[in-house]
Order: sequence, then C-alpha cells, then structure tokens
Amino acid sequence: MNQTNLWASADHALAYLTQIDKIPHRTEGEAVLLEHVPKSVKRILDLGTGDGRLLALLKFDRPQAKCVAVDFSATMLEAVNTRFAGDATVEVIAHNLDEPLPELGSFDAVVSSFAIHHLIHDRKLTLYTEIFQMLEPGGIFCNLEHVASPTETLHEHFLQTLGIAPENDDPSNKLLDVETQLSWLRNIGFSDVDCYWKWLELALLIGYKPNSISLP
Repeated sequence: MNQTNLWASADHALAYLTQIDKIPHRTEGEAVLLEHVPKSVKRILDLGTGDGRLLALLKFDRPQAKCVAVDFSATMLEAVNTRFAGDATVEVIAHNLDEPLPELGSFDAVVSSFAIHHLIHDRKLTLYTEIFQMLEPGGIFCNLEHVASPTETLHEHFLQTLGIAPENDDPSNKLLDVETQLSWLRNIGFSDVDCYWKWLELALLIGYKPNSISLP
C-alpha cells in the first residue's frame, strides 16, 4: 500500500487552499451534509479539519456547539487557528490521523471532509471503529470524501474534469470504493448507512450510532 502523504508539506497544503473553492460540486455535497447534522448538536468533532471550512459552515446554524478540530499539517493548523481566533467554542488539536485518536470525550456528530482517503485502508477501518465508539447514541458520522472510481477510465475522466494530468495525480491519495466503506460502517454497527450524495469521485457517506446497542 502506498505510504506517501505530502500533507506535512507547507507547499502542498497551501496549493490545496488556493484551489479549495474551485472543486466542482463541492458545495452541493457540503449542503447535503449540513442538512443532516442536527442543529441541536452539543459537540462536533472535525477530523482533518484543514482550514476549518466545514466547521465554520456547521457553526453558522449551530453556534452553541462545542467543537474539536483535528489536523496535523502545520499550515492547516495555523489557518484554522486564525479562522477561529477568539472563539472559545472551538478547540484545535494537532494530531496525525495515522495514529489512534486521543481521548477526546464523546460527540453528537463526527464529520470529515476530504481527509480520510489519505490513510491506508486498514487505518480507515480502525478509524471508523474509533469514531463509532466516540459517538453518543443517536449520533451521526458524515464523511464527505474522495472515493475510488469503479474503473481507470472513470478515474481519468474525473482527473480530466478537474484539469489534472494523470502524472500529476496526488500520490497521497489512497482511494477506496464506496461499497467497501459502506459495508465496513454497517459491520461496525452504524445504522441507516448510505451514500447520501455523489458526483464522480466525490461522495458523502453517512451512518448513525443506534440509540440502543444490543449486547452480544
């Protein structure tokens, strides 16, 4: 499995920030995510928060929510700290998602936006399990993610749509198909699991922690 991850590089992170608003249909996926996170949530965890874009969108209608933003890129951490400077409801934590999540307490919602696909597949699975354990009963997990195309031709079409030459494809990406990830979430114990929105290789995967868990 490819172990490359360029996101520790300031140049790589800055290049992404200059393009973030140009990703086609991204706002559509974000809008569906915002529709599903209840406005009454008390605590939100944002994994791979980047510059805090998604968390800021969530906070518009959920100003009371206590939030934890996690990232490991020094460039992104600087950006998210700047965005939420003076906001006591947002705690920013430096942590590499390659490693098990630290003890952060429980959350009503865990969200992530185009971050988890940088992890090797085994770590994706263990992270999903950790997320399930951190959610309050009835809590929601929303992963707006870059997923694998079913064929190489469709992947090349996606790159072409974004104006990316195949030789410039990000080596940090470790893409996985939607079906495998949905199956993982169901097997972990999430309910109402589905792909709630998709455009080419951009997809929103959602699952809920049941209000009551049956003991084995």
